[in-house]
Amino acid sequence: MTGYRPRDWTQQPPALAPAYKSTRLRAPSAPLVQMPQASVPLSSPVFGQRDLEPLDHDLLQNHAQEGAPIGERILLFGRVMDQDGRAVPGTLIEIWQANAGGRYRHRNDTYLAPLDPNFGGCGRTLSDAEGGYAFHTLRPGPYPWPNSDNSWRPAHIHVSIMGSGLPQRLITQLYFEGDPLVALCPIVQAIPDKDAIDRLVARLDLEAATPFDCLAYRFDIVLRGRRATVFENKPEGM
Repeated sequence: MTGYRPRDWTQQPPALAPAYKSTRLRAPSAPLVQMPQASVPLSSPVFGQRDLEPLDHDLLQNHAQEGAPIGERILLFGRVMDQDGRAVPGTLIEIWQANAGGRYRHRNDTYLAPLDPNFGGCGRTLSDAEGGYAFHTLRPGPYPWPNSDNSWRPAHIHVSIMGSGLPQRLITQLYFEGDPLVALCPIVQAIPDKDAIDRLVARLDLEAATPFDCLAYRFDIVLRGRRATVFENKPEGM
């Protein structure tokens, strides 16, 4: 078994990023304590294909009440892999997002964009033997947030991945190629390395698109090494 490649800490966002206003209140004042790696407790929940419903991966259908949701239909797909490009099968991948108008189906979201009765904004799937995954969904809309007088989050989808149990959960956000708001977002720009930001951008893939149906965006997830995806809750990776 090969060892883990060293992390490049210059690619990780600092806990305090003054342009990202809320970090001023929650950033730790003392150095972080790094815990040693340990095996996942055997008592942790595990996941299998039998735990999923047939439409869990299809956000265009899994909450539909009276028809199709409104918005730009997309296929979001990619692979979960390790630092050497090897597939990581059986990973639980969950996503949640705003609708095409930029509003979440959450009671605390008071943005004036309307809710879509046919769109719930949540889905999940397991990576296959090749590490592959896919979701049918809508491209979410941007929305304002109270960081400054006129701050807008770029279109993004939240991604949670989980290995054989809950202690392995990692969370991140993906963005979309060509979105001008990415360069203006203080959350994104808190990441000091442009290459790391680039790895959080889903790329348009016309070869995977379905003609007269949906565009396709590819987002690969790398769990270890210098090319690892940047995760919000554990910068050191899985």
